[in-house]
Amino acid sequence: MEFVLLGSMEIRRKDGTEEVSGRLRRTLLGVLLARAGEAVPVDVLTGALWGDHPDERAGARLQLHVHRLRTVLGERDRLSFGPDGYRLRTLPGEVDAERFETLTAEGMELAERDPLRAAAVLREALGLWRGELFAGLDVPLLGDWAHRLTERRLAAYEALYAAELAGGDGAGGGGVVTELTALVREHPLRERLHGLLMTALYRSGRRGEALAVYREAREHLVAELGLEPGPELRELERRVLAGEPAGPGRRAGGPAPLPPAQLPADVPRFTGREAELAALDRLLAGSRTTGPVPVVVAGTAGVGKTALTVHWAHRARACFPDGQLYVDLAGGGPDRPVTPGDALAGFLRALGPEGGSTMPRETAERAARFRTLLDGRRLLVVLDNAHSAEQVRPLLPGGSSCVVLVTSRNPLTGLVVREGAHRLSLERLPPADARILVRALLGTRAIAEPRAVDTLIERCARLPLALRIAAELARSQPSRTLTELAGDLADR
Repeated sequence: MEFVLLGSMEIRRKDGTEEVSGRLRRTLLGVLLARAGEAVPVDVLTGALWGDHPDERAGARLQLHVHRLRTVLGERDRLSFGPDGYRLRTLPGEVDAERFETLTAEGMELAERDPLRAAAVLREALGLWRGELFAGLDVPLLGDWAHRLTERRLAAYEALYAAELAGGDGAGGGGVVTELTALVREHPLRERLHGLLMTALYRSGRRGEALAVYREAREHLVAELGLEPGPELRELERRVLAGEPAGPGRRAGGPAPLPPAQLPADVPRFTGREAELAALDRLLAGSRTTGPVPVVVAGTAGVGKTALTVHWAHRARACFPDGQLYVDLAGGGPDRPVTPGDALAGFLRALGPEGGSTMPRETAERAARFRTLLDGRRLLVVLDNAHSAEQVRPLLPGGSSCVVLVTSRNPLTGLVVREGAHRLSLERLPPADARILVRALLGTRAIAEPRAVDTLIERCARLPLALRIAAELARSQPSRTLTELAGDLADR
């Protein structure tokens, strides 16, 4: 059996191919495949299929759609039900998205020692794509998966053309130039694509066109992001102007590792915080002209610091084409906080062979390499649950091209005083936003018992985390009223 996702959704069996059409069928199969081999709770599936307010018949309707999917699969034991939800079993290599990632990793690994073989493997990987992934489906879980796979597809294209140029296939031929021109037009903020197109044109004797590509790239970057091209693209322009060799083997044209995409999944049913999101937007816009400073999102436990930061990071990730780094520093719980040295080791490995091939032993050396690798790159660095300014300080980039978001229960005054960090204090949810969140989580039950909802909000002190826990308790006990649940919380 084969599950086809990279384009129109299909299930291919030995006896034929079945196209999976319709929003509900595609959503159900997509969510089950996104968590293949894992139990997916019923409320996760009904929320994906019918949004925040499924009616009381949602469970029965889900069973009907599952029955129809089992019929299409032709193997009833493939899709099973247990106490934790529905589980779809897949075998290695059956999902085309999984094969794409495996082939992409293989091609990347071959790029240095056998570029022509790498190019062949990468073309095989890219050939699996036949269209947009999950087109027309507005489901956060699928959106995150689609974004990650789309980023890998772009990185695979970059590695492909770099390998072809390194192997000689791109020199003097128009095919690579034509394909790269189309990609650059589609992704004008992707500096590596501009660099590869410049290299292909320059090596084909089209020096003037290569320089024109640089000028167009600069215009886009300045207009859209308010930033000059990075050092790799500027160095490539200098070499073209000087008539020096340029291309694969140099960072501007050589195979690039996959950009890190370490953000956790976006928060489902994120509610409110419009003023805080706008403040983060203003800080990002200001960083383009004055240079970025760390932003500390501070507040009490459960107030939603991580949720706000991750949600904003997903909204703004297009502004960070070189990737997003994330680490939970474990500074707000019972576990021992992560040391700066361990956090830096993870970041360096995520940044590719240059970062993690020979890991420095000392924290200061790791921090210096981290600052070197981030110089000129546009990355977002999220330092979650920081314990102190001392824990954060070695993790700060040295240049002005990256943005750093820090969350902490503590005010981190040292960062504000010494590093000029901007502190964004996060307060408890306003009552109106708290009501919206509870209604989004509980649907018609919340609408039917408005007084109980207000009591729940009071019992949970308007803390988003506590409200989500209370809503989960309510969902796990559907026979009980919200009034009864609020009474139980009062007794605790």
